[in-house]
Amino acid sequence: SKDCILEPLSLPESPGGTTTLDGSASVPCIFCEEHFPVAEQDKLLKHMIIEHKLVIADVKLVVDFQRYILYWKKRFTEQPITDFCSVIRINSTAPLEEQDNYFLLCDVLPEDRILREELQKQRLKEILEQQQQERNDTNFHGICMFCNEEFVGNRSVLLNHMAREHAFNIGLPDNIVNCSEFLCMLQKKLDNLQCLYCEKNFRDKNTLRDHMRKKQHRRINPKNREYDRFYVINYLELGKSWEEVQLEDDGEFLDHQEDKWSDWEEHPVSAVCLFCENQAETIEKLYVHMEDAHEFNLLKIKSELGLNFYQQVKLVNFIRRQVHQCRCYGCHVKFKSKSDLRTHMEETKHISLLPERKTWDQLEYYFPTYENDTLLCTLSDSESDLTAQEQNENVPIISEDTSKLDALKHSSILNQLLFQECLKN
Repeated sequence: SKDCILEPLSLPESPGGTTTLDGSASVPCIFCEEHFPVAEQDKLLKHMIIEHKLVIADVKLVVDFQRYILYWKKRFTEQPITDFCSVIRINSTAPLEEQDNYFLLCDVLPEDRILREELQKQRLKEILEQQQQERNDTNFHGICMFCNEEFVGNRSVLLNHMAREHAFNIGLPDNIVNCSEFLCMLQKKLDNLQCLYCEKNFRDKNTLRDHMRKKQHRRINPKNREYDRFYVINYLELGKSWEEVQLEDDGEFLDHQEDKWSDWEEHPVSAVCLFCENQAETIEKLYVHMEDAHEFNLLKIKSELGLNFYQQVKLVNFIRRQVHQCRCYGCHVKFKSKSDLRTHMEETKHISLLPERKTWDQLEYYFPTYENDTLLCTLSDSESDLTAQEQNENVPIISEDTSKLDALKHSSILNQLLFQECLKN
C-alpha cells in the first residue's frame, strides 16, 4: 500500500508548487492515526473538530497545510495542548455534564504565527525557483488556443502571440508561474465551451468564439480565485491577494502624489505598425516608419479623404483585419503568411491601393481587431496632425489689423461668415 501512495508523486504537476514533506499524498490527524488525502483537508478539519475538539483558525492562510499539521502533531506530543491553544467552553450555563471544551489554535500564539510566516517564505522560495526555471526553459511546447498554431522554445513566444494576434492577454510571462498547467486549465474550459471571462457555457465553438469576440471577453475572469495560484504576486505576502497588494501600492501612490507630480513621465504608447511587427515609442515615429518602410501615409489619406475620427477607426480596423487574415485588400488574394502578404503588397504597390469607401466604411469595423490596439487611441479629428509645411501650403493665415478695433468690427471677415451662417439657419 505504501508503493501505491508514492507512485503518483513520481510525476508531479508542478515541481515548485505542491512539494510535500515526506513524499506522502495524505495528511495525518494531529491526535490519532487517521489519514486524509491532501485534496480533502476539509474532511480532516471536520474530523479534528468532532473527534478531538480542535479548531484551527484562518486555515486559508496556511500555505502548506501538510507541513503545518506535521509540525503541530510533533509539538503536541512534547507538551500539553493547553500550552498552545485557547480553551473555549460551550454551554457554560448548562449542567456540568453537558458542558464541553474546544481548543482554538491560531496565530495569536507567536509560535503559530512564526510557523505560518516561515511556511510562506518557503513557498515563495519554491515558487520563485519554479518561475526562474520556466523563464529559462527553451523546451516549452504549446498550441495556441485560438488558431492551433504550434510554438516551441520559450513560453513567452506563445503568450506574446496570443496577446498580439488574438488580443488575449493573461499577463506578462514573467509574472506567471506553472504556465503549462495554467494553459491546460484554460484550454479545458474552452473545450467545454465555456467563456473564460463571464464563464457562461455555449452550444458550440462558433457561438462561443463570436461571443468572446463581440463582448470583448478574450480575457480571464479576475474574480475567479482558482487563477490566483498561477500569479507570483499572490505569494508575496501572507494572507493577501493580488487585489489587496495592488490597493496598498495605489494607496502609497495617492499619499505621495502631490510630491511626485513634478517627476511625472508619460509612458510610451508602443503602437504597432499596420503591416509588420514594428513598434514605435511615439505615434509620430510610427507614422514615419509606415511611410518610409511601406509607403503608407495615414495622415495624408485622412486629409485627402476628409476622414473624421470614426471613419479613421473603421479604416484602421479594416486594414488590421485584412492583414490578420493574410488577405491583400488591393486584389483580394489570400496568402499563407503575413510575410508573404507584405512582400506581395510592397512589390505590387497595393499597400496604397485602398478599396472603395463603401468596402471599409461599415459598422462591423467599429469593433477593434485587436483589443489592445494603441493606434486607435491616438487618432484624432484635429488638423494639427498635418505638418507645419502642409498647413502653410494649404491653409494660408492672414492676420487682421487690431490697432483700430472700431473699424475692425465693421470690416472684419468674421462679419461676412456670421452673415452667411445666419442665412443658412
